[in-house]
Amino acid sequence: MPTLTRIFNFSAGPAMLPLPVLEQAQRDLVSLPGVGMSVMEISHRSKTFENLLDTAIADIRALAGVPSHYRILMLQGGATLQFSMVPMNLLAPGTTADYVDTGSWADKAIKEARKVGAVNVVGSTKADGYTRIPAAQELTLTPGAAYVHITSNNTIEGTEWKAPPEVGPAPLVVDASSDIFSGPIDVGRFGLIYAGAQKNLGPSGVTLVIIREDLVGRAPASVPIMLDYKIHADNNSLYNTPNTFGVYILGLTMTWLRSQGGLEGIARINQRKAGTLYAEIDRTGFYRGTARKDSRSLMNVTFRLRDEPLEALFEKEATAAGLDGLKGHRSVGGMRASIYNAFPEEGVDALVQFMREFERRRG
Repeated sequence: MPTLTRIFNFSAGPAMLPLPVLEQAQRDLVSLPGVGMSVMEISHRSKTFENLLDTAIADIRALAGVPSHYRILMLQGGATLQFSMVPMNLLAPGTTADYVDTGSWADKAIKEARKVGAVNVVGSTKADGYTRIPAAQELTLTPGAAYVHITSNNTIEGTEWKAPPEVGPAPLVVDASSDIFSGPIDVGRFGLIYAGAQKNLGPSGVTLVIIREDLVGRAPASVPIMLDYKIHADNNSLYNTPNTFGVYILGLTMTWLRSQGGLEGIARINQRKAGTLYAEIDRTGFYRGTARKDSRSLMNVTFRLRDEPLEALFEKEATAAGLDGLKGHRSVGGMRASIYNAFPEEGVDALVQFMREFERRRG
């Protein structure tokens, strides 16, 4: 039997999963213990799947300290569907939603919300190339806003909010797709949190929504049934057939997160990984970080070299060395190392070693 070889996947998503999760899934793939069927074959109406779903939800609640008056939903359509679903449920006629524009995905969310109702962009760093997060005094919030929306981590530009902004009585809504559960989170600061699973939670095809109960049931009757949070909350995310395999993997990932010391433990690991990589970027000037230092992301580390031909060579040689997915997003170019929760520290060490050798040869 050939030896298993795994490269280091720096892709922005779908991203690396914890090896113990993959190994467990491999063991259960043909026949889930005590069930006699593959985990991909069991009915979503079965007690077996309901137990998997309820355990995953309970682990999420315990890991993040989710208060009892919040509902936890497992939906489909990715964060992109939430760009529409949030305003369809929360942006009532005659009201306004505030959005903070900090990057490409925030901009997409704004465009989708404007199809539903009135939107104010109350802060933006577009003029600075999205290289930073706006300061509190730069936000001009709308009195009585239906909600305020932020993108906590900007995957393409490599910036993150170090703390959520103070927004007064308006519910704070956050697209946390690329930094969800990368460290402790005060869920009570938010009205609604949503995240695609494929970066920090599990595989693609599952979208986690954590919503305060008073925000459930606000959708007008004209909203399609599958886009109404209340339908999903009332049916424990089982109104239609969910991504059963994705929920199963997400549940295993939550168990793995608990084994890492919970969100406090994974935060320490993530800070070490990012600190090691940023230190190398800053060491000599051969590499140049693109995000302002006070806004740098722990999840998506973006940097440039002196010109595009050298960047193309860097990406080619890194891929050949087993360091895959380092090419920056097509809209901004450069390099991007996505080092989500499951990305191992030895992978960061391997990249740093490669960077030093590449600089020695090409500098």
